[in-house]
Amino acid sequence: MIDIHSHILFNVDDGPKSLHDSLEMLKSASKEGITEIISTSHIRHPQFDVQAITVLEQVTLLQSELNKQEIPLTIHLGHEIRLCDDIVALISERQILTLSQSNFLLLELPSSHIPNYTKGIIRELLNISITPIIAHPERNLAICEKPERLEWLIREGAAAQLTAGSIAGHFGRAIQKTALELIKRNLVHTYGSDAHNLSTRPFLFEKGLSYLKKQKEIEVVDLFLENNSRIVENRPLLIYEPGLATKRKWWWFI
Repeated sequence: MIDIHSHILFNVDDGPKSLHDSLEMLKSASKEGITEIISTSHIRHPQFDVQAITVLEQVTLLQSELNKQEIPLTIHLGHEIRLCDDIVALISERQILTLSQSNFLLLELPSSHIPNYTKGIIRELLNISITPIIAHPERNLAICEKPERLEWLIREGAAAQLTAGSIAGHFGRAIQKTALELIKRNLVHTYGSDAHNLSTRPFLFEKGLSYLKKQKEIEVVDLFLENNSRIVENRPLLIYEPGLATKRKWWWFI
């Protein structure tokens, strides 16, 4: 299994604080059945701005340690980029890392709203063949209040990533309910842990998938895992038609 969203680098953002903590997180991920993981430290966040060279250096170090300890886990490069108006320029300057050097970018919205220029940024990214994946939309207040707001972004060409802890109930019943509603509306396409540590923000990767299986959402589990693989392989995502529907049907590939 592949985890496309994680904060595993130490002492750079709100993730682990030491090399030991990072390695303990990675060992935990491996025990959950994760075989590949994308490191997505914050960049252009109001509090954190982890540079690409730092990501490369730490991923190289951590991968070396995993290999020495014979832990079967591969780390890929990436960023979680907070929405900003110069994203395209930053990509061209190679200051932002896409997910596993693919044509997919993990895009974080502010937690309280969706800025008016979001659709314009999505179009700009698509114009340079980059598909933005909206990180944890179920935790965005505006989307919680009106899920159609996410559908508008999906119809513009974006995809969306659900967080394991949200569906597992780690963030409370309200967010879990929103996560399930977005699934029912076919508005989420990929799945990540967004793990930050092993105490307050653990992986919960398998727990989230197990919950979905209990909810009879087996095809969604398959979709998430398939699309996570497609991101690493830089292949088009499988997408169901968004919106309320009693029966899922394929809409497009992006």
